[in-house]
This record gives sequence, structure tokens and C-alpha cells, in this order.
Amino acid sequence: MTLLATVAAPWTAPTIDYHALAPEIVLAVGLTVVLLVDLFTTERNKWLLSVLTGFSLLGAVVPVLTLAVHDNSVRSMFDGRYVVDEFSLVVKALFLLAGYVIVLLSSSHIEEGDYWRGEYWFLLLSSLLGMVMMASARDLVSVFVALEFLSIPAYMLAAWRKRDLKSNEAGVKYFLLGVFASAVMLYGMSLLYGVANSTLLVDIGKSIDLDGTFGAVQALAIVFVVVGFAFKVSAVPFHTWAPDTYEGAPTPVTAFLSVASKAAGFVALVVLVLTAFPEGRDVWQPFIWGLSALTMTVGNIFALRQTNFVRMIAYSSVSQGGFILMPLAVAGGAAGEAALRAVVVYLIVYAATNLGMFAVILAVSRKTRSGEISSLGGLFSYAPALGVLLTIFLASLAGIPPLGGWIGKFAAFQALLTDASPWAYVLAIIGAVNSVIAFGYYGNIMREVWMRPVPDGDTTRIVTPSSLQIALGITAVATLVFGILPGIVLRFGEMAELLGAFGG
Repeated sequence: MTLLATVAAPWTAPTIDYHALAPEIVLAVGLTVVLLVDLFTTERNKWLLSVLTGFSLLGAVVPVLTLAVHDNSVRSMFDGRYVVDEFSLVVKALFLLAGYVIVLLSSSHIEEGDYWRGEYWFLLLSSLLGMVMMASARDLVSVFVALEFLSIPAYMLAAWRKRDLKSNEAGVKYFLLGVFASAVMLYGMSLLYGVANSTLLVDIGKSIDLDGTFGAVQALAIVFVVVGFAFKVSAVPFHTWAPDTYEGAPTPVTAFLSVASKAAGFVALVVLVLTAFPEGRDVWQPFIWGLSALTMTVGNIFALRQTNFVRMIAYSSVSQGGFILMPLAVAGGAAGEAALRAVVVYLIVYAATNLGMFAVILAVSRKTRSGEISSLGGLFSYAPALGVLLTIFLASLAGIPPLGGWIGKFAAFQALLTDASPWAYVLAIIGAVNSVIAFGYYGNIMREVWMRPVPDGDTTRIVTPSSLQIALGITAVATLVFGILPGIVLRFGEMAELLGAFGG
């Protein structure tokens, strides 16, 4: 009895900061309301579900803003396992606002298609809740739970067109490869726990010593974890799911996967390498360097060969992932803070630009009913506004000033130059060459829009739903403002200070 009393420490209830958890609580309430309204409302009133989803996301932004202006900049719960700091607030705002734009992209598409609408909005909110949780997770268990919380609904959303064989193929491939990647990552996490005897990322960071007895095990664990997240961000050679999944999934879901889901993967990777693996940089830095160079190059080469617009975007998204990995490849050295800032800036700009391009695709496909690049021929002649907007978004992705994409690439290259190592200079050269290559396929689309004739001679005006118009307006303004006034997005990057990183 005495022994049991000694071993079993008295349990005390954890202190919960409800203000810090307010974004998650609002999303949880929102998805519950969406599910109940879907259950009890008639088919005629199902349009309410998209409105409720949008208001849930905007409602979750409010506590993010109140937390940002509050004096207490860091809130830690559950013994440091769940942290709300400036980094998490910035990326939470990114996820929520990107999610709201995806709701605008989805509204007319879902209403006009043969979909189960209530389940769609429920799964979308569930996945976004997982992303918001991921931003604050500072523990192996919470990271894995958040990752699965965002991934499992995404698997189902990819296969949402049940009668479409391509959509079914997209969902199956995404699910099977995703489960395999999760298993590899979980094995790496189990090795980390075995060595550190703790799941806290900060404790793992203190325990890693590659010169010690467990050096080989720790190195293997780091590689397994990075490989798991390399799949999530579709880094080469773990990208094979992306082209088929992007092409087969509903277009709004493709936008969701290429922006929000990819951003969540990068956020988790940043948190892990900078908080849990600061002393393992000799392992993960060369690995990420190779992933970055390979991802940019292979993504661009395959994008040049595509005739289907969505598959081209898929490989473009792979290539953009390589550019986001560039600053991470030097994050363990003198350029650590610059690298973190560069990743955040690039993700913000990429989200605005890529979502805008998907909005144009959705608007044009309502008329052309085709995913081929040739179907965009002569777009400017009968839809000049859409032609100009598509050009803006493509030029931004190519990194052409004064559009938003240039500041993202500038921040990434600046991080490499700050590191000032030979390997950083080599990666910068590879990135510069790939930036030129990327303009090849972006320029090809611009040529179709401005110089080619309309393939079928049909110059009927495109009717764009109001929700798509709002999405186009938001993304276009953001792309232009970020490029013309780069200090705004750079300020967000500077705010995103990660607690526990850089040996702190």
C-alpha cells in the first residue's frame, strides 16, 4: 500500500486557458452545428451549410486577433504540449482565411454538383480544425493526432465524386500512400520517444546527441520523421500521389490540398526540425537540401510536359514545395531566424496566389468543361477580367515583381545568402535556374490566354457566381498588396517567432 501511494502521484486537473483554445472551440462548435443543421433541415435549405461554415471560420479568426493583441504573447498548456505563441497565431490565421476562400470556391461547385453537401462541409471543417491544432502542437502525440485529424477527412474529400473513377483512384492513392507515410513517421517518433523517454519536443531536442551512444538511432529517427512529412508536402520522390490526386479530386478539394494541407505539413516540419532536432542538423540539413533541389527540378521538368491544366498545377505545386524547402535547408545554422521568416512569408504569398488561380480555373471550367491548357485559348478575347487575373496569378507564381510571388522567393534566397555557406550558394543557383524554367510553362499558359484563338470559336460570356467573384477579389488584392507593399507580409514573417527554436 505504501509502495502504491509512492508510485501513484495525486492527479491534478490541468489548467485550461479557454481564451487560447477559443479558435479550436469555435471550429468544434461550428462543425457540430453544421452536422445538426444538415440532419434536420430540408434539401431546399442546404445552402445554409456553406454560410454556417464560412461564419465558423471567420468567427475563429476573431479570438486569433484578440490573442495577437493581448499582452501575454505565449500561452502554454498541458506541461508545454500545447503552445499558443506568435508563430502559431500567424499560421492559424493563414489556415482559417485560406479555409474561408476555399468555402467561397466550393459553394457554387458543391451546390451544382451531385454531392453530399452536409458531409462535405463537416469534413472540411474537421480537417481545418486539425490544421489549427497542428499549429500549437509541441508534443509527438499531439502532432500525430493533429496530423491524422487533418489527413483522414482529406482522404475522403479527394474521393468525393463517388461515380467518377478518377476521383475514386485519387482517394485510394492518397489514402494508401498517406497511411504508409504515417506509419514511417510514427516509427521514427517511437524511436525518438525510446531515446528521450519523453514526447515533449523540447525534451527531445535536449536529449539528441549524435555523438553519443544513441547517435545512430536518433539519426534514423530524424530521417523517418522527415520522410513522413516529405510525403505530406509532396516532396520528390514522395510526390507520386499528387498528380493523380489533384486531377481526380473535385477542383475545390484540389485547391485545399495544394494550399492548406501542404502548408500544414510545412508548419509541422518547421516545428519539429527547429524545436525537436536543433542538434541533429547534420542529419536533416543535407537531407532537406537534397529534397529541395530534387523537388524543384523534377517538379518543373514534369510540369513542362503537361497538357492538362490541373496536372500542370500539381507539378507546379511540387516545384513550389521545393522553393519552400530551400530556407529550411539552412535553418540549422546562422540563418535560422531568416529561414523561419522566409517559410512563413512564402506560405502566405503562395496561399493567396494559388487559391486565386484555382478560382479562375473554376470560373473558366464552367464554360469550357475541359481541363486542357488549350481550352484557355483566347480567354482574354471573351473574358478579359479573368484573363488579366490569371496572368497576374501566373506571373506571381513565377516570381515577377511587383506581384506577391517575388517577395516569397526573395525571402527564400535571402535566407540562403544569410547562411553564406558553399552549399547554400549552390542551392541558390539551382533555385535561380528553376525559377527561369518555371516561367516556361507559366508563359505557355499566358500565350494561350493572350495569343491563341478560341479553340471552339465559342465566345459566350462566362457567368461567374458571386462567391467566386469574392474569392477572386480577395486573392487578387492580396497578391497585389503583398507585392507592392512587401513590408506587410514581411511583418507577419517577423511576428512568427517559434518558442523553443534555435536552442532557446
